[in-house]
Order: sequence, then structure tokens, then C-alpha cells
Amino acid sequence: MLLSLLVFLPVLAMLLLFVIPDGQPKMYRYITLGVCSIQLALASWLFFSFSSGTGALHSETSWFLQERMPWIFLDLGLLGKLNIEYFLALDGLNIYLVLLTSIVMLCAAWVSWSIKQNRKGFYALFLLMCSTVYGTFIAMDLFLFYLFFELMLLPMYFLIGIWGGENREYASVKFLIYTIGGSLLILMVLIAAYFSVIDPLKTAAYVGQGVSAQDVQLLLSKNQLHSDVQVHTLNISYLTDQANYIPGSVLHALSSPKLWLFSIREWSLLFLLVGFLIKLPSFPFHTWLPDAHVEAPTPVSVVLAGILLKIGGYGMLRLALPLFPVEMAHFSYVLAFLGAFTIAYAAMNALAMSDIKKLIAYSSVSHMGFVTLGIASLTVEGIHGAVYQMFSHGLISSLLFILAGVLYDRTHDRTISHYRGLASVMPKYAIFVTVAFFASLGLPGFSGFIAELFSLLGAYAGAMNGHYSVLLVIVAVIGILITGGYYVWTLQRMFMGKYSYRSSWTRSQLLEDLSPKEFGVQFFLVVLIILFGLMPSLLMDKTSTAINALTELIK
Repeated sequence: MLLSLLVFLPVLAMLLLFVIPDGQPKMYRYITLGVCSIQLALASWLFFSFSSGTGALHSETSWFLQERMPWIFLDLGLLGKLNIEYFLALDGLNIYLVLLTSIVMLCAAWVSWSIKQNRKGFYALFLLMCSTVYGTFIAMDLFLFYLFFELMLLPMYFLIGIWGGENREYASVKFLIYTIGGSLLILMVLIAAYFSVIDPLKTAAYVGQGVSAQDVQLLLSKNQLHSDVQVHTLNISYLTDQANYIPGSVLHALSSPKLWLFSIREWSLLFLLVGFLIKLPSFPFHTWLPDAHVEAPTPVSVVLAGILLKIGGYGMLRLALPLFPVEMAHFSYVLAFLGAFTIAYAAMNALAMSDIKKLIAYSSVSHMGFVTLGIASLTVEGIHGAVYQMFSHGLISSLLFILAGVLYDRTHDRTISHYRGLASVMPKYAIFVTVAFFASLGLPGFSGFIAELFSLLGAYAGAMNGHYSVLLVIVAVIGILITGGYYVWTLQRMFMGKYSYRSSWTRSQLLEDLSPKEFGVQFFLVVLIILFGLMPSLLMDKTSTAINALTELIK
């Protein structure tokens, strides 16, 4: 029930909003804050009471907590029998994302006071998005995962399209087109998986009394299991085990047919990678993100950068690598190239930006390149770095976009060159910006340092293992140097020197330092960034067993 409560409590709160009469905007916000606070308390309890499972990845003993029950069973005639389960579970690959989601959602709800238009609709969509994000992270049936994954797009589309800036329609449509394109590629893999994998337990019940799942797998390996008794499944636990794949099916490891340059399994991996790289995003699928960030209101930008981008990295760890480990090793050089190139290319774009929010958006693209590079290394160190980067970047990017929102709320101006000497009039704000910038560029003592260090260590180990050239690691390091350049340059231009601001407004109307509620949410995030920078074992102890099991699949 705890996992279902995490997923569906926001939906219940959303329904409650519709019952409350119009004209009570504070009540909408208080209900949203209350729900997010309950979820943070619940996620924190789950995180700190978490103990790693044992055995192979996605096995029955690997889950810390699970909720599983039959949901849909259809006899499709010649297409076989379909069994879809309501299956939610926690393990080392998603426990940290559940905690991150609860933190970011609470911070986003807290800074939503800037929303003035149609607040009931905003908070209703916000709560729906909260529900779908949790569902995406803890769903362990591919059909259920895809359902939450798709539903998540709708509230984000409307949150940008209705409450965004002047070009919100363009940004929201571009976001939708990119992400739906990636979703269709993932859907094609889902369909291929349906025709390729059986549920050995359900199938055993159709074969005859006293037949075990192991007996079914043995019959299947000998091609002696009639199609009439085969129960197809999209349960991720069964998708990970090659013993459940039907000989001769499109995704069977030994008999996957070749289509043009690659086998169907290789095409399926590429489809998954493209689908998740769009979400991450990575070059060359990244162009939707800066537009979406620039037009989105502050709380939506916080959720987009802090949580939604992580679904791309999570999808590669949960689906692409476990389902196609051999093929992943084959294409690791492509993934490593995209990761390293994204780090440097997006950093150079950030260096050229005159809009502070666009600079942070390209910085997000650059930093998510470390996730791609860490996963491509196929090493324990690299995947630890990718996981830590997802968590760390969620905290740091949330802080950065909140800080950008503070300035925009006061001046409605994001142009970097319009500001000078802000440290003299907004000293508290200047301190938080400095901390956020140095945390993002990977200064020791902050969580970003741990993430980038392990990503680079893993990337170097992957290069030494012959997966790709060590030059890609050098490119990634150059990207870090460029990152330091644009952050320090921005600090110099905006905060140093004598105060000046190009505006028709009077100074008394502008640039007050942080209010208590602004200070509180930023201080909360800074404490977490430092805490996980000084004590990485808080996170790594939770994820190490799952990551070790994941790398065992490759070996």
C-alpha cells in the first residue's frame, strides 16, 4: 500500500481541488504543499529504512518492497494470451529517484507563489504530473511503465503551454513532438517484447498440474511449448531473463532476425536508447529543452530539470542495459561519444548564452552527458557516477532554476549583461548563486564533485577495457573546464563591480534581497547538496548491490 499511496495520493488531492469552490488560491497551494510534504516524509522513511536485496537484478529477492497483483488478462487468439500486472517495486535503481522526486516536487510547490493565473488548473496538473512521475519510476511492468511515461507528457505540455512565456505554444508543441517521437520508438520495443517473452508461472498453470516455471523454461528452450499455452508478459523481471524468450522470436538472443544492418535486438536497443536520449536529453536530440526551460514558469522548470530529465537515464539503466546487455556493449562507443560530445558541446553553447535561464538549460544538457558517459562505460564506477549525477543534478539544477526565477520575478529580465554588481544589493542571493555555480561545476565538498569524479573514473576504465577511445574522456574533461569558464564569467559580469541595472523601473522597485520563504527553500537544497557531497555513502550504500547486479549481466 505504501507504493500505491506514493503514486495515487496526488490524484486524490487533485480530485479534492475540483471540489473546492473557485476563488481560494491559497487553499489549492496548501493542499499541494501538504501532499508533497507527506510524500517527502514517506519517501525519506523508505530511503533510510532501505536495505538492498540479494540475487540477480529484477529477481524476487532483489526487491526491497513490492506490490503485485493481476490487472489485465486477455486471450488474443492467434496472438496468444496477454498477462499485464499491476506491479510496483523498489530496489537500488529507483529508491534514490523516489527520494529525489519528493524533494524536487516539494521545492517546486513551494516556489509556485508566482503563479497568478488559473491556480486551480495549475495545481491540478501539477499533482497529476507528480503522480505519473512516481509511477514511472516504480512501475515494474513495461505496459504500466509506458502508461505512466506517456501520461506524464500531458500535464507538462499544458503547464508550459498555458502558464509559460510569450513563445509557450512553440515550446510546448516542440516538447510534445520530440517526446512523443521517442515514446513511439519505445512502444515498438514493447510490442516486440510482447511477442517474444512468456510468463513462466502463468504458462505453467496452462501446461498442467505439477508443472513448475523451471519446467516451462526447459520446454521452451527445446521449442516444445505449444503457442496455445504460452502466456505473454511485459513484466520487467521476466524480460530480463533470457530463459523466458521464445526460440525464433524477434528478440531471442540466438535467433533474432537481421533487418538491414543490424538484428532486431540491436534495432530494439537503438530504439530504446534514442527514446531515452531524447528525454535525457543528449545531442542531437536536445534542442527542445532550452526552449521549454526558457518559456516554462519557475516551478515547472524545477520539475523538468530536477526530475523529468532523469527518466532518460533511469530508462537506460532499468530497460536498455538489462534487456540488451550484449548489444549495449556493442554500441557502447556510440553512447560514450554522444555523452562526451554533449558535455563539451552543450558547455560551449552555455558559454555563448546571454539569457541566464538558457545558460542553465544548456548547463543541464551538458551535465546529463555525464550520465550517458557513465552508463556507456559499463563499469561499476561509471554507473555509480551516472546514478549519483542524476541525484546530484536534480538538487543542483532545481536550486539554479529557483535562483533564476527569483531574479525574473523582480525584474522580468533574464539578460546577463543587464546586471552588474548584484552582490552589493543582494548579498544573500549572491552567496546562494555562488554556491550553486560551484556545486554545478564540481567543486569538492559538493555532490556534483562525487558524481563527475565517478563518471570520469568509470569512463577511463571503460576506455581501458577497449570499449572506446580515451580521447572521449579528454573531451569530457575539456567540457568541465568550459563549465568553469561560463560560471565564473557569469559571476563576474552579474555580481562583481559597481551596481547597475538597465531598466526603466526605479531601483526601489527592484532587486530586494531574498525573502524568508525564498531563503528557506534555497537553504534546504544547499544543505542537501553539501550533505551528499560530504557523505556519498548515504546514497551509494543504497545503490551498490543493484549496480553490481547490473554489471554482472554484462559480464
